Amino acid sequence: MSAPPKKVRIGEALVEEGLLTPEQLQTTLGEQKDSRKFLGELLVEKGLVTPDDILSVVSKRLGVRGCRIRQGMVDPTLLDLIGEEEAARLRALPMFRVRDVLTVAMAEPQSLPAVDRLRQLTGCAIRPVLALEDQILAHIRQSSGPATGMDSILDSLEDTEIQVFADEDPDGVPIADLDKTEDDSPVVNLVNMVILRAIQDGASDIHIEPDRRATRIRYRIDGKLRDLMRPPVGMHAAIASRVKVIGRMDIAEKRLPQEGRVRIHTEGKQVDLRISSMPTVLGEKIVIRILDKSNLEVKLENLGFRTEPLERFLRMLRRPYGMVLVTGPTGSGKTTTLYSALSLIRSPELNIITVEDPVEYQLELINQVQVQESIGMTFARALRSILRQDPDVIMVGEIRDQETAAVAVQAALTGHLVLATLHTNDAPSAIARLIDMGVEPYLLSGALNGIAAQRLVRTVCPSCRTTYEPDEEVLREAGLLDTEGAHFTRGVGCVQCHDSGFSGRMGIYEVLELSPELRRKIRKGVTAQDFRDLWRKLGGVPLRQEGLLVAREGRTTLEEALAVTHSEGEELPEAAGRALAREPVLAQ
Repeated sequence: MSAPPKKVRIGEALVEEGLLTPEQLQTTLGEQKDSRKFLGELLVEKGLVTPDDILSVVSKRLGVRGCRIRQGMVDPTLLDLIGEEEAARLRALPMFRVRDVLTVAMAEPQSLPAVDRLRQLTGCAIRPVLALEDQILAHIRQSSGPATGMDSILDSLEDTEIQVFADEDPDGVPIADLDKTEDDSPVVNLVNMVILRAIQDGASDIHIEPDRRATRIRYRIDGKLRDLMRPPVGMHAAIASRVKVIGRMDIAEKRLPQEGRVRIHTEGKQVDLRISSMPTVLGEKIVIRILDKSNLEVKLENLGFRTEPLERFLRMLRRPYGMVLVTGPTGSGKTTTLYSALSLIRSPELNIITVEDPVEYQLELINQVQVQESIGMTFARALRSILRQDPDVIMVGEIRDQETAAVAVQAALTGHLVLATLHTNDAPSAIARLIDMGVEPYLLSGALNGIAAQRLVRTVCPSCRTTYEPDEEVLREAGLLDTEGAHFTRGVGCVQCHDSGFSGRMGIYEVLELSPELRRKIRKGVTAQDFRDLWRKLGGVPLRQEGLLVAREGRTTLEEALAVTHSEGEELPEAAGRALAREPVLAQ
């Protein structure tokens, strides 16, 4: 028979910790008799303690972690695993699942019978965390009844309005103002709250998706989607129409994809929104891309470069002419890296021109050109025109075709510094890609300064970081099974990181700087694998090993580094092997 769960009297614990006086406790207990509220709820309402105070004290007494439940931390679909009634009876709320481990917020995480029951219902290993009972029950009601949950959300919204004006910025972007108020429409307030919350939380995208039972609204934060709320399905059409009005899109056209954009004013800053609609069988799916210039990191040294790759990349940029390529998949931060490079080299003495699709951020001292395929303003055409504008530095948003590649290489050979992006898996593959596009090897060998391939990894949350030893399988995949002292850093999860263990992202960079030997190899027209082998023989560190070195420094987890990089079974370069064998340098 299981032992009864350890009981903690919240009031007494708060008094013992010096956060509450005995008189305040007795007064509140008297008030509780005349209300149906929890003691902790009353103490917070009266301003005597904070929710974090209660969680800290109780979790300390029970010896478990505490978690303050917030919007976006809970996957509402997981409630179906145990049902609303059982969740309320157990006072337990499933939050998120990683493989077969389910993290559950519980009012009594020390209750073994409750944990056993949850394991039986879900078939998952249970990871209990402490949460306040009133928060658990409120989220159960909200998750199980979308309409009821939305009523409470809408009632709490401020009457803010995104007012779309008739005027535009000088670059033709419509202006909207989130601080203007015109009416108190629930849908208007809801959309405003969603956009404002996304900006405040540093989200890069908002997804508004139709479902059979409700609308799903999710944010992408640090590269991962997180649920925010589930408005009732009957509100979806109105929400989609409101967003389309903001983006100056046709609300009557629901059969074809559309795109729109708007610049909003909020909290004293300007933020660009790129809006895309796509018809699905259940209704229109809306995605809002958030371009907040205040989040743009323009210092190269803050992007995540290790010392050696950064020095190589800077040498490539400081040459007066030639081509520098940045490669990687969509969403890997290539444009941010190029913007940071431009910010480093820009000056009143240089004429810098970019051609982009789209222009994401406007930078001072730089002339930026927007590609418009519909009127024939392609990358190649814009690039040819730029060459007649007496440029010193040219940035090409993306080399997509043979014509653009040929013009870019020619510009690099005729005394211009050309920065460009390309979609390849790693730096050596960019050589083969350009040759496949029709660039002659002898021209490429003379034009290219170097290539940087990159990926984005989530960084360990500084508030809950700790050391750990990865599983044997993970160490084997990393090639570190025989490494002594294989300790790495991870976050255990806290309120600040939404219990994810990560906060923010950084880049990992594979930098290939052209040497005389590598230039000769390109001119001979060898295969990509031969070129890759020579580069590694000369000391090149591939992307997978760069990720392992960053994990060894304690900036990300080993699992995260492995997840975003690929391995081709190559042997570890000697220099990288020596670095990985060292003890990690952990931030305090």
